[in-house]
Amino acid sequence: MAEKTSLDILIEGGKATPGPPIGSALGPLGVNVAKVVETINEKTKEFAGMQVPVKVIIDKASKEFEIQIGTPPASALIKRELKLEKGSATPKTQVVGNLTMEQVIKITKMKIDEMLASDLKAAAKEIVGSCVSLGITIEGKPAKEVIKEISEGKYDQLFVKV
Repeated sequence: MAEKTSLDILIEGGKATPGPPIGSALGPLGVNVAKVVETINEKTKEFAGMQVPVKVIIDKASKEFEIQIGTPPASALIKRELKLEKGSATPKTQVVGNLTMEQVIKITKMKIDEMLASDLKAAAKEIVGSCVSLGITIEGKPAKEVIKEISEGKYDQLFVKV
């Protein structure tokens, strides 16, 4: 069984460089750092401007590598969807954006494989919950109200279409 090692890093999508932390971690392992960086950038280019979790798995004997890309945090996906630089500094009093329920479902689909939720409806509630600390409303309403409405079945027709 070949011995493998892995490196977990958070990089800006499409902007990995052979410098630290990648180069300094991979250099001693004898892996082609430029090739690793090129592969990471190719796989993360769609997340430009966002922090993306990346796992580099290296086979110590053959020097071959595998790249696994995670999805950015829900807050980053929400901000990208609304074209926001950052969330509200005072989320309880300042609203900086508003998502439609369709946008919530779109973001939920991007994240669902990494979530613990049992179904799309439960996962959507998690995404709505992420909006609280960002100062973002959904359908013009506060997140707590929307979570209650999801539980009551108000948006079930949208979850059926998925």
